[in-house]
Amino acid sequence: MQFSRRSFLQTATATLFTGAFSQIASSALSTNSEPRLMKLDLSCGRIGVKADQRQAIDYAHKYGFEAVVPDAGYLGKLTDSQLDELNSELKSKKLVFSAAGMPVDFRNDEAKFQQGLQALPAYASSLQRAGVTRTGTWLMPTHAELTYNANFKRHAKRLKAVTQILSDHGLRFGLEYVGPKTLWSSKKYPFIHSLPETQELIAAIDVKGAGLILDSWHWYTAHETQDDILALTNDQIVAVDLNDAPKGLEIDEQIDQKRELPMATGVIDLATFLNSLNEIRYDGPVRAEPFNAALRAMPGDQAVATTAKAMKKAFALIS
Repeated sequence: MQFSRRSFLQTATATLFTGAFSQIASSALSTNSEPRLMKLDLSCGRIGVKADQRQAIDYAHKYGFEAVVPDAGYLGKLTDSQLDELNSELKSKKLVFSAAGMPVDFRNDEAKFQQGLQALPAYASSLQRAGVTRTGTWLMPTHAELTYNANFKRHAKRLKAVTQILSDHGLRFGLEYVGPKTLWSSKKYPFIHSLPETQELIAAIDVKGAGLILDSWHWYTAHETQDDILALTNDQIVAVDLNDAPKGLEIDEQIDQKRELPMATGVIDLATFLNSLNEIRYDGPVRAEPFNAALRAMPGDQAVATTAKAMKKAFALIS
């Protein structure tokens, strides 16, 4: 990712996009007969933008987002008065914190997992103190050595311990399945890569607060439908990612690291995806995660602006 030579481009981009975005935001936020509850979320890391917590908040406010990803490291260093000031600023800018990541490495050796688990309470405490209530991670859909059953047992045991710590700090924990066949078939043993399989893992974890991260990309590549979303409840979903897919490929040919911004191609039926979430009254964050090389090559300000425009265009589909 390249982030040099930004200053001139940032200034020019801001001037170009800010006025237009206020009009887009107005239409995107007022199309429903029943007001939507899901929030337009900015995750700078997911679009390849390097930004600290303060910069992310500024970007979110400037381009009309309603939520921003929290940085536990930054938040944990604030004094009580500084945190109060930050929360007041967020309120004045009509922003809330969305979902944080989960830093424990549960995919590899036991020693590394235990090391991460020991550090998790302090991480969770920093988020809880700032009023954050959502966290999440993703599941690798394949393994070179562990069979499905062996991998499932290890995930259930380790993630149960993780979920319990997060739950003790008032944090919900979302699990994201990864759907593309090109990835889950890439090693000897396929693993969880669909919504029903993820629900089975959540049931095995059996701790309050464990739930789902839904991604339009994985919903599409897992060959799932509107009925799969409508069978869920708001309480089961912690966070949502929104993406489109490249044209010219069959579903099972799609490659996970080559996605598009929402509405870029129309390959994924985002109208059905978003309206189904709205029908079950999903009230959490929705963020873009396109893994798109062209977007990542843009200066930060332009990348956020482009993402905001795409996300608001998608939200305008909600009716």
